[in-house]
Amino acid sequence: LPALFKQELQNTEAEEGGTATLRCELTKPNAPVEWRKGDTTLYPGLKYEMKQQGSTAELVIYDLELDDS
Repeated sequence: LPALFKQELQNTEAEEGGTATLRCELTKPNAPVEWRKGDTTLYPGLKYEMKQQGSTAELVIYDLELDDS
């Protein structure tokens, strides 16, 4: 069976130049997660950090800009 969201992403407010963390909970631990912004796949680097522990996946966005919304 495919992994489903147990807890979906919540809207997050943050200030420009700050950091935001988006978190979701899945029905399957360690299921592969692909973070996207529209049609663009996000990859780890200076701007984005992806973390996953068990059934919880997180995306940390650094140095926020208006385009990140």
